[in-house]
Amino acid sequence: MPQTSLKHLPKHFNMQSKNDHSESLGGDESGRPQPHALTVPTQFKVQRLRPENATLVPGLLDMFGEAFEDTRSYSASRQNAAYLQKLLAKDSVITLAAVDGQRVIGGLVAYELPKIEQPRSEIYIYDLAVDAAHRRQGIATALIEALQPIARDCGAWVIYVQADYGDEPAIALYTKLGRKEEVMHFDIAVRRVGDPKFR
Repeated sequence: MPQTSLKHLPKHFNMQSKNDHSESLGGDESGRPQPHALTVPTQFKVQRLRPENATLVPGLLDMFGEAFEDTRSYSASRQNAAYLQKLLAKDSVITLAAVDGQRVIGGLVAYELPKIEQPRSEIYIYDLAVDAAHRRQGIATALIEALQPIARDCGAWVIYVQADYGDEPAIALYTKLGRKEEVMHFDIAVRRVGDPKFR
């Protein structure tokens, strides 16, 4: 299930952090910032991850695992090098990392979905998170803003993202950047050969 607690992006997209109080992707259930949110603004760069900088991926996955409280999915096992190189080389897999020095403090993974009804595509943000110690500094906003020119260049007509009910910080961020649509999400199990109902 998805998680969300110009020209093509250059190798280093410089973005000076800002104290953006409407963007946090972190807080208690009421949406109030946690004490760790009051940190010194961070200097960071947003980079698109490709095979040549794949060494940042483990840090990205560790950060996702902690932010989503799901280290089993994100950190327990690692892709083999060949799989990772192939994945990052795909233009349809957009992996962005906010980096402070060599430490990944935020990240976004989105996928281009080509459409059949018209020659266009949509961009789906599947993972978006910021390290707990670096929230409320504009990092999530910077990641989405870095995604926008990539989406335009690939012919996408919209970027979309889901938010969970009650995740007020994420909802506030997405409301600031886009418009809300009322939809329902369903997870459907994959059937395998040998299952009684497999056809």
